[in-house]
Amino acid sequence: MVTKLFRSGNSLAVRIPAAMKIGKAGTEVEIDQHGQSLTIRLRRRALTNLMERFAAFDSEYMKKGREQGQEPARKW
Repeated sequence: MVTKLFRSGNSLAVRIPAAMKIGKAGTEVEIDQHGQSLTIRLRRRALTNLMERFAAFDSEYMKKGREQGQEPARKW
């Protein structure tokens, strides 16, 4: 597939065809350059504030556990 670069403000931009989409508008991506090639991938979400996220849960959250069905018998 061939496309053209275009100017967007002070940056160069390229449109990604709908058939190649990896996310929706506003999705954060990482871009790496390797010589003449660019790699675009979805940004991995950091776990830096994971404990703060857990602390935000109400004390009643899952107090009764979670409902699960009976584990099926297995023949190992």
